[in-house]
Amino acid sequence: MTQDNPSPRVIRIHPSDNVAVAVAQGGLAAGERLDGGIELQTHVPQGHKVALVALAEGDAVIRYGEVIGTAALAIPCGGHVNETNLLMPTPPSLDDLPLATRPAPPAEPLEGYTFEGFRNANGSVGTQNVLGITTSVQCVAGIVDHVVQRIKRELLPKFPNVDAVVGLNHSYGCGVAINAPAAVVPIRTLKHLAQNPNFGDQVMVIGLGCEKLQPSTLVDDQPVRIYENTEAADPQANVLSLQDESFEGFDDMVAGIMAMAERHLEHLDKRQRETCPVSELVVGMQCGGSDAFSGLTANPAVGFATDLIVRAGGSVMFSEVTEVRDAIHLLTPRAIDSSVGKALVDQMAWYDDYLSQGQTDRSANTSPGNKKGGLSNIVEKALGSVIKSGNSPIIDVIGPGERLRKRGLTFAATPASDFICGTLQAAAGMNLQVFTTGRGTPYNLPMTPVIKVSSNSTLARRWHDLIDLDAGRIATGEASIEEMGWELFQLILDVASGRRRVAADKLGLYNDLVLFNPAPVT
Repeated sequence: MTQDNPSPRVIRIHPSDNVAVAVAQGGLAAGERLDGGIELQTHVPQGHKVALVALAEGDAVIRYGEVIGTAALAIPCGGHVNETNLLMPTPPSLDDLPLATRPAPPAEPLEGYTFEGFRNANGSVGTQNVLGITTSVQCVAGIVDHVVQRIKRELLPKFPNVDAVVGLNHSYGCGVAINAPAAVVPIRTLKHLAQNPNFGDQVMVIGLGCEKLQPSTLVDDQPVRIYENTEAADPQANVLSLQDESFEGFDDMVAGIMAMAERHLEHLDKRQRETCPVSELVVGMQCGGSDAFSGLTANPAVGFATDLIVRAGGSVMFSEVTEVRDAIHLLTPRAIDSSVGKALVDQMAWYDDYLSQGQTDRSANTSPGNKKGGLSNIVEKALGSVIKSGNSPIIDVIGPGERLRKRGLTFAATPASDFICGTLQAAAGMNLQVFTTGRGTPYNLPMTPVIKVSSNSTLARRWHDLIDLDAGRIATGEASIEEMGWELFQLILDVASGRRRVAADKLGLYNDLVLFNPAPVT
């Protein structure tokens, strides 16, 4: 990124770019002159693109050094380039992409950085200490919500080392084609959600009894002891079905769940934070409510922090297939080997087919807010989105709902939907998430802290109590990408250690978990 003065009016990313982004709040007025004498032909809103040369109809429009589209009509030098005068190019072909052709530059290991986490018996480390109550079917959601509130009022005060109790409700479990091949996605997601490291090896499953997804399925790879009744409860019990004949009415069911929860809380309350290396961090990187600054400020800072975590031996996931698809040619060369590169291609192809079956394509991704923030199409959005992955080699690819397998940088294939992506990253094992936004969102997850990074300072000022870090200072010249990357890295360590709470946690704002279910519903 080149900036001609400490407070530039426009930012041009790459020397070959023929558009630049307006920086100033309120944008640029018609008649203003840029450095070099370019006169604005019309008002260009903040975050939107101004043509640096005259573009004839059909000419390539270049940002990030990549073609983001072609001019739908003649655009004068100094004109406003946006979705109304830009045609989207075809996506990169998935045939003959370069695989593992660009080795990562040597990076010195980053040593001596730690955080205070909760070690689990299975070797994972949590950044929070949370009682998770997962469900096998939506039918029980009302009772779980009721019990969660009772636990918060009546039990949590007795267990000061436990941060929270979370009901993992969802819309799956019955009325679904549970044996369909694609049903593996929601089922393994639910199984793996219960294994999130912030739940401390505790598995508590509430089911109905007659559902297709039987509660025991969610813990079939772990020791299971079925809870039978309130009087003769196994202290290790972790599965309860409301249709159990030992329950006489609603109050009996609630009492059974409360008794189970108290035993789990007793176990969780014994957990203590201890010093852990950064290699135990599993950080999910995501963006939502993106604008044209996302790829200039917040995402590059996140990419820098990604490389720091990887250098320290930690794990980072980046996701969102539709926001990777148009930049896939930039990612496959970074694969650690050809099999990882092929896995990237396979995930893109699977999702192309998935969208085709739904009679849509990747262009449906870009939202009205994205366009208002200056992102003209999914190509421009994807090129800015993948910057969150930094420069580290991509060492693995996992499908939706799968668990992380390796330390380093992994592509976790997910839809771009904020809440679905967050749910799948939590199932993959993340213990903390970083979320960049340019338009703003109160999004937060109930079981992992979510650090919100604003791409522009206008949003950071307006949402002063919802944003954790203002990366807009990069655009104004107040901070460099490197400085913001280090600041974010330190913030990650502080949040992971419990030394700082993220803004949305302070306000008690949490999104529902949303499963990705590509299988049929019966």
